[in-house]
Amino acid sequence: MGRPPRFSADDLLDAAVRLFATGGTEAVTMSAVAREAGAPSGSVYHRFAGRPALLAALWLRTVRRFQHDYRAVLGEEPSAADVVAATASVVRWCRENPGQAQVLYAGKRVLGEDAWSPDDRAACDRTDEELGRILRTALRPLRATTGLGTDELLLVLIDLPYAAVRRYLAQGRPPPVSVADLVARAAHTLLTSGGRTDG
Repeated sequence: MGRPPRFSADDLLDAAVRLFATGGTEAVTMSAVAREAGAPSGSVYHRFAGRPALLAALWLRTVRRFQHDYRAVLGEEPSAADVVAATASVVRWCRENPGQAQVLYAGKRVLGEDAWSPDDRAACDRTDEELGRILRTALRPLRATTGLGTDELLLVLIDLPYAAVRRYLAQGRPPPVSVADLVARAAHTLLTSGGRTDG
């Protein structure tokens, strides 16, 4: 029986996250990842066929981790309180995972999606579809319990937390702790307005 590999895919992707956070996509090369992880370059090529495969894996792992954590807070049939918690959890996730938050903020195009293999692009499409499923599942009960329409609910679920963190991520730093509370208060206000607006 052969020895287990010394460097796992996660070890190498963790190194890629660190490189991306400090130098962007250009910094994430096969040789740089090997140096950052303290691994022989052959370990990187053993795990990833080439740089496009490495970047695709970096994106897919990041998105899957974010979606898993977001869905765990939101739940399958969320209440308004669950939505408030979920919007705040986006800010906290970005604070707790600053490098991965930078990957998400940059987006798959920056990571060279056009050069990914058909299998990797298909896997990316599935993550997009999964986010759509999460949101569709959440919207059904929320429309009935809040009196808000789809656009208003998506504003709370997606646009609000994104707007709150993007200014900080664009500066290369995690959002402050206070932003999670701010987002939670804003989400609560919007969700309890019952569709009413002033004026």
